[in-house]
Parts: sequence; C-alpha cells; structure tokens
Amino acid sequence: MHILEIPSFFIPYGGGFCLDQAKALKGQGHQVRILSNIQLSVKKGARSFLSLPYTTKEEMMDDILVVRHFQRGIPLVIRPNVNGWVRTVQRMFRDYVVRYGKPDVIHAHCAKWAGYAAMLISEAYDIPYVVTEHLSRMSLETEFGKPPSDAWQVAMLRKTYQRASRVLPVAEEVVTDTACYYGADYRWEVVSNVIDTALFHYQSRKPLADRPFVFCCLANYDYRKGYDVLASAFREVKARESRVELYVAGDGTDSKACRRLLDMEGVKIFGLLDKHEVVQLLYQSDALVLASRDEVQPLAVLEAMSTGIPVVATETLPKNLKDADGCRIVPVGDVEALASEMLDVCRHAGVDGKPLSEWVRMTASPEVVGARLSEIFTEVQQQTP
Repeated sequence: MHILEIPSFFIPYGGGFCLDQAKALKGQGHQVRILSNIQLSVKKGARSFLSLPYTTKEEMMDDILVVRHFQRGIPLVIRPNVNGWVRTVQRMFRDYVVRYGKPDVIHAHCAKWAGYAAMLISEAYDIPYVVTEHLSRMSLETEFGKPPSDAWQVAMLRKTYQRASRVLPVAEEVVTDTACYYGADYRWEVVSNVIDTALFHYQSRKPLADRPFVFCCLANYDYRKGYDVLASAFREVKARESRVELYVAGDGTDSKACRRLLDMEGVKIFGLLDKHEVVQLLYQSDALVLASRDEVQPLAVLEAMSTGIPVVATETLPKNLKDADGCRIVPVGDVEALASEMLDVCRHAGVDGKPLSEWVRMTASPEVVGARLSEIFTEVQQQTP
C-alpha cells in the first residue's frame, strides 16, 4: 500500500513514534512517507524559531522520506495557530499528491490536530484515514479545561474520531480516560507503540559485588513525571541502602530547578539524550523508576524491559504493562510505597531478564506492530467504497 503518515508533532519536538511506525510499515513492504508540519514555539527555543527553514523541504530520516515544514506559532493564540496549521497541512497534501499520487491510507498521529486535518483531506479526496492516539486526558485538560468542557476544540475532535475508519489508542485506558471529551461511539482497537528491539536488546549487567545498584529515570522534567516524589523516595532509599545510585535523563533534567531538586549524593543527571545514548544508559542501569502522575504507554518502560531490567512505576501505567512480570506498581504520589519497592528491587537483584525482553519483542517489536497495522490498513482499504 501507499501510506502517508501525518504526525501532530514531530522531531525536534518529539514524535519519534511516527518515524518508528513508518519504518515498521516499510519493513512490511509498503510505500511509506511522512508529511510533517511542525509548529515552532519561541518559548521552547528562540534560536530554532528564527533559524529553521521557512520553506517546505524533503529529507531522508532513517530511510523514510519526510516532507517537512516549520510553522511559526503566535504565542498564546490557539485558534489562529490551529487553523493555520491545518491549512498548511492541506496545502502540503495537495503538493504531495501532485508529486507522489494519492495515498491508499492516511495514518495520523493524534486527533489533535493531525487527525482533524486527515478528516478534512479524507472528505476532499475520498481517502480513508486512521488515527493512532497517544494523548491522555491530563495532557488535554491544559487546553480544554476539566471535563465536562464546552471548548471549541472538543466537537471538532469528536467528529474526527467518529469519522475515522479506525482509532488506534496505544493503550485501552486512553478510550475510557478521554471519553469525557470524545465519547466512545467510534471504531477503535489497541495497537502498541513500536520499540526498536534490535537496538534495545537484552544484555546482562555487570555483577553487583563491586558496584552500586543503579536506578535510572528516563522522563522529561515535568510535573506529570513526578520528580518531586522520586526525589523524596530516593532520599529515603539512600538513607537505608548506601550502595545505590540514580541516573536521570530527559529534556529539562539538566535545568537549575531539576538539579536543585535532585541535589543529593548518588544522583547523576545527563539531560536530553538521543536513542543510542539512552540504550547505553540503560545498560549501565539495573532498574527503571517512574513516579509519573500521568502516562499513556511510556516508551521508556518498554525500552527498559526490552534490555532486560525491571521497572518500578505508578498505577498510571496501562494494564498490559502493569501485568508484565517485570513491573512493580505503586500508588501515585506515595513516597513510602515507591521507596519500599525500590529497596525491594535492590535487595532481590539478579533475576533473569531474558523472558522480560522476549515479552517486549512479542508485544512491541517493529515486526509485530508493523504486521498488525498492515492488517488494519488492509481491512480499512477493503471496506472503503
């Protein structure tokens, strides 16, 4: 099939999951390209806001052709930014069709706003569209307000869900979590994110006899990630077990605020890392810890388990991850419970991580996810008049 991926946000503002799924689909023999309109924010980076190209360009990323445009957003003006973003995607699509022809399926990542743009394109060109959904209710509340909400965005996105050939939440909890905005009267089925299991492969760790036990936390420095809870829990762990360290990486973790919060013995902060640096950090670690207040399907958990280490995380994880043998679950915001599970992991180290790594391969490898998406897209194409 000819498949066009449209992400709501993309590199350098995240969105690597779109590239991963595009590669997985290409591995199944499909012709796959990405059409990406990235709304730049002067708050996130004045340098990139001013210096990145103003014209649409094509480039190869991991053997996938990406048609990229950088849109300058107007600070604090949401509706004009959305309208401008959608119009630009529509214009980019018209140019794309002239050059490459009509795709058989449009695969949007997040209804807000790639899914909405895909719906408008679908109506104009009679092409089916599918939406993979990554956004949780907590991430939507900042823009829509707490439910029930009469925000102008909600009706548009509800229609996007209802008219999609399929909505593919990365976890079943996304459906129930966002029903307060979108309802649940649409066609959906769960499809996992992709993990590069060739890169994040199993590797045994060095013996603990002559080194400390290492926890790592791979998460952007954000209130939702619960770093305040983690800091308090690690302080308790360190008071009871001196031979333990915490490695922290993610966007913003090298900020002054994060360094102040984690200013204690045994903590090492690495800032934002690329995927190759992340995997090396995981191979130096014995367990992953996440104190999140909100998650959908955290890639860091799958990546860590794929390398063979256990995870201590909060009950915000989706059920399929909570049920995995390598996950220990604690209540959100419970410092004592988090510290207790971290200590227990330290004191029962040495469990064989190969079964955990194999479980991830069978759940989220490019081969498995690519094959499932291929089945769904084939069904969608066959059902389109």
